[in-house]
Amino acid sequence: MSPSLTVSRIAAHQGSVLRELRTASLREAPYAFGETLEDALLVDPSLFDDTAALHAKAPRLATFLLYTEGHPCGLVHAYIEEAPSARAFVSALWVAPAVRHLRGGELLVNVASQWLVQQGVAEVHAWISEENRTAVRFYERLGFGPTGDRRAMLSHEEEAESLFVRHMHV
Repeated sequence: MSPSLTVSRIAAHQGSVLRELRTASLREAPYAFGETLEDALLVDPSLFDDTAALHAKAPRLATFLLYTEGHPCGLVHAYIEEAPSARAFVSALWVAPAVRHLRGGELLVNVASQWLVQQGVAEVHAWISEENRTAVRFYERLGFGPTGDRRAMLSHEEEAESLFVRHMHV
């Protein structure tokens, strides 16, 4: 029997879980994110508490956690930009390697996308490292396609990332 996966929005008291998952993601895939492990380790743990509290209740910003058998093993952020563009995004997706075969990343992105739709958006965007072909294929399988927009990655300015969009059925 394979382990069951569940997703829930982060709770206000889960700052330590957020920190644990964020640093795990940066250890395992430092090339994929807009910050470095060193940066994350320098952040005061109380700021993770503040972030969890905000992401638990904010109407335009949320973090979703993936669990297997009750243990946190992944996360994704979802947010809506401030006006004028007010584009919606999923970001910072990470799933522990030991459970990736269970399709937790797909579950996380779909739950986060549905939450964004409930907030009134019709499109969900994601910035994806052009070097990370696995991520590009993953997002394409979920219905995301390139917009043609590119930019330098925040923490790795020598690398580029492309903007992808998924049109949601509302």
